[in-house]
Amino acid sequence: MELFGTAGIRGSATERVTPELALSVGRAAGLAALESDGSAEFVVGRDGRTTGQGLVAAVEAGLLSAGADVTRVGVVPTPALAFASRGRRGVMLTASHNPPTDNGIKMFVDGQEYDRDLERDIETRVEAGATPADWDDWGAAGTSGVLDAYRDAIVEFAGRHGSDLDGLSVAVDCGNGMSALGTPQVLRDLGARVVTLNGQIDGHFPGRESKPTPETLADLIAFVADGDFDFGIGHDGDADRIVIIDGNGEVVHEDTVIAIVAEHYVRVSDADDPVVVTTPNASGRIDERVREAGGRVERVRLGALHEGIASARAGGGDVVFAAEPWKHIHPSFGGWIDGIASAALVARLAAESGMAGLREPVTERPYRKVSVPCSDEKKGAAMAALERSLPEAMAPESVDTEYGVRLEFADASWTLVRPSGTEPYIRVYAEADDVDALVDEVTAVVEGEIEDA
Repeated sequence: MELFGTAGIRGSATERVTPELALSVGRAAGLAALESDGSAEFVVGRDGRTTGQGLVAAVEAGLLSAGADVTRVGVVPTPALAFASRGRRGVMLTASHNPPTDNGIKMFVDGQEYDRDLERDIETRVEAGATPADWDDWGAAGTSGVLDAYRDAIVEFAGRHGSDLDGLSVAVDCGNGMSALGTPQVLRDLGARVVTLNGQIDGHFPGRESKPTPETLADLIAFVADGDFDFGIGHDGDADRIVIIDGNGEVVHEDTVIAIVAEHYVRVSDADDPVVVTTPNASGRIDERVREAGGRVERVRLGALHEGIASARAGGGDVVFAAEPWKHIHPSFGGWIDGIASAALVARLAAESGMAGLREPVTERPYRKVSVPCSDEKKGAAMAALERSLPEAMAPESVDTEYGVRLEFADASWTLVRPSGTEPYIRVYAEADDVDALVDEVTAVVEGEIEDA
C-alpha cells in the first residue's frame, strides 16, 4: 500500500496529509463502514497540532457526506480515542512523534487499529474517488466527552496490580503533547506526587522534539537525577509511547520495560497458555523472563502487534501482553497501544518492588543496531541469500526467517537482519555480551551478500 504505513497515514500537512486527502479518507471510511455494517458511527478526535482543526473538519465532512454519524470528542490522547471507539469506529488526527509540520490519520474499529484489509479497502476507495451520498442520507454530528471515563478506567485497571502509589514521586515529561491530559491526572488519582514538565499542549512542541529519546529527554533525565524522584516518564506527541527513567536519571532500556511488564502479566495470569506477543527486533531478555514466569513469546513483524495477537489467539494462546519497543498493548484493559495505561501499571509495580527491584532479575546484555546501505533493487536478492549464508556462517542454535533472518545462540545472544521498509538499508540488530564482535561478524556477511546481489 502507498497511502497507509505501519501506523496509519502520516506526512506533511501541506503536501501529503492535506484537507483534500482527509476529506477523501473520511468519505471512503464512511462508505466502507455503511456497506459493511449497514450503519456507521465514528468518534473523531485530534491531538494538539496546529493543523488539526482544519484536518479534523475535513475528515468529519467526508464521513458525514458518506452518510455516517460523527461524535466529536475533541483534543484527546490517541489511546483515549481508541477507548471511545469501542463498539463503533474512530478516526484520530495525529502524527504521533513526527515533527510539527506533519499530521496523520489513524483509524479504529471497536478499540483496535484498522487491519491491512480494512486499510486496503479505504485506499482503493480513495483512489477511485468516492462520491457523496444523496443529500437526505448525510449523517448527523454531535459532541461527547471521553477523558473522564478513560482516566477512571485506567485508575480502576491499574488498581488491580502492584501497590498503592502513596509516597511515590514521579516526574512526567509530556513533551507538549496529549499525555498532559492523561498521565499526570491518573498518577495523582492513584496517589503519587507528580511534577510535570512541558505540560502545556502546544502543536509547535516548544519544550522538546515530540519523539522521546535519550537526547530529547535530556531535561527530564537531569531533573530526575537532581531531584527526589522514584522515576521519570517521557511520552510522545499522542501518548502511545512511553520511556522510563530510573531514579538515578538512567533511561531504562525499552526491552527491559517490556520484560518487566510481560513477566508480571504472565505471573498473574491464570491462563493455561499465557502468550506475550512482540517483534523480531525485541531482546531475548523478554523471552527469558516470560519463560521463567511460565509463559511463551510469539513474534510478529514490526507495526503488526494486532495481527500477532489475532494469530496467537487463533492458535489457542491467551495473549496477556503485546509490545514492541516503546509501545504496549494491555489486552486485559483494551486492544490499543496505550502509553498512559503503561505509565499507571509501571508506577504500581515500582511502588511494590522499587524500580531497581523490577530491573534486578532482567539480564541486560549490550544491544546494538546498525544500518547497512543497500539499494531497494538489491534487498530481495540479498535477503534471500542471507537466509542460507548467515546461518551457515554463524552456527546458531535456532533460525527464524519469517520476518527477516533471526538467529539465536546457546549463550542467549541473538541477531536479526531485516530490510528497511522505508530507507535504502538492511538493518542489523544484535544483543550479546560482546555485541561489537557479533555485529562485525554479521555485518561482514550482509555486506558480502549485498555486493553479490
